[in-house]
Amino acid sequence: MELSSQKKTFLKILSALIILTALNTRLLAALLYGAGRTDTPMPFCCRVIEIFCFLLTLYLNFFPAFTIHKTSTTRSKILEDGVLLLQIFLATASAEIVLCLAVWLLRLPLDAGLGITFSFSLRTGTLLFWVRYLLLALLTELALFWNGIIRVYATSVQLGIKWRVAGIACGMIPIAHLYVLCRIIRIAGSEVLYENEKYILNQTRAETQLCHTRYPLLLVHGVFFRDFRFFDYWGRVPAELKRNGAHIHYGRQQSAASVADCGEELAARIRQIVQETGCGKVNIIAHSKGGLDSRYAISACGAANLVASLTTVNTPHRGCIFADYLLGRIPDKICRRVASRYNKTLCHFGDHDPDFLAAVRDLTASSCQYLNAGLPDDPQVYYQSVGSKMNRASSGRFPLNMVYPLVKHFDGECDGLVSTDSMKWGSDFILLSVPKGRGISHGDMIDLNRENIPGFDVREFYVDLVHNLKEMGF
Repeated sequence: MELSSQKKTFLKILSALIILTALNTRLLAALLYGAGRTDTPMPFCCRVIEIFCFLLTLYLNFFPAFTIHKTSTTRSKILEDGVLLLQIFLATASAEIVLCLAVWLLRLPLDAGLGITFSFSLRTGTLLFWVRYLLLALLTELALFWNGIIRVYATSVQLGIKWRVAGIACGMIPIAHLYVLCRIIRIAGSEVLYENEKYILNQTRAETQLCHTRYPLLLVHGVFFRDFRFFDYWGRVPAELKRNGAHIHYGRQQSAASVADCGEELAARIRQIVQETGCGKVNIIAHSKGGLDSRYAISACGAANLVASLTTVNTPHRGCIFADYLLGRIPDKICRRVASRYNKTLCHFGDHDPDFLAAVRDLTASSCQYLNAGLPDDPQVYYQSVGSKMNRASSGRFPLNMVYPLVKHFDGECDGLVSTDSMKWGSDFILLSVPKGRGISHGDMIDLNRENIPGFDVREFYVDLVHNLKEMGF
């Protein structure tokens, strides 16, 4: 079982005291046994304590949370150790600074009331004492800091580029570096707590197999991305679903091509899965343009009898008016130049015949109107849709934060790319929103940035979504 927060706090304090004792045993011995003479030989008992505490300090650098039982993954364990080291660094460095200031004030003769006068004026051996003391303190604190910050930078997902860069940029700026370090500790500490709670939740419900559906899942990516090479399109979602019993396959269609071409690829992929696994049917969960590709595969390519359900996520079923506007405004020469460069690049990433312009044109409102007329829903398949919306431009990462105002102007409430009205399709529609704060963007719905959003747990949402499919018999 995980230790309580009170016990963890106690262990952090204990670790800090061990380090402070190792650094200051010689100084305390001079005060207690040498009447303030720092060149006085240190008693044997103090020397033993000093050596013992330095050994513990060395051990703490390798195993910071040596008495704290962990419950999460190896990455989270390393991250938690890094956070603990930074917290100890802050506590001990602050204490050392206060102690040095206090000793500086005591450098003048001061009567302690016991007939002992403390004087830290420079005399034979004193300078060497202080050089040794300050050097040990500096090396110890640097070891704690760099050990902790490297662990955090290497393992934290939530820290992001912003705070990593801020930590480097403000490293030598007084006050600013303390503020940034505290923010880094706070962000990384919250991530550790969140991941540990998620791990415990999955452990407790492991036997229930919430996502073990009758038919396997087929995750279908959207436009301009691939879902199985070089980049995990669905972020942390597939692993979470698998931990809860799901069997997952991927669409593997091209990143950019017409709906018709991608639909044919998906239909072939569905037949391949059914033939190889003998599963009979699949449950499709498709994001963005992948929803249109999936509908085409079902209604125009004869895959309806192999599909149990289709769940579209933030799919522009009625297109984007903003896309019509852009294609009408941007010169044809520029469009072709951009398309040519994209097509050449994506050929190196797995696309055999990419068509940038065809993909973009099929996302316009005019094209989707024509497409919908020729793709009626098949009664054999259960259709449902999911959508989300952003609350403000700053809610999304680049480039969604840039295009959000324009999309909202042309299409209304949106996720940064697709309007909420365009997302609706099928028997049921779920609109996800966070009442206060950032909202939920197009990329957030596939965990694109691996970001823990207050008020919205993307991994848990998909677990619930797939569990509902299981309860419906799919």
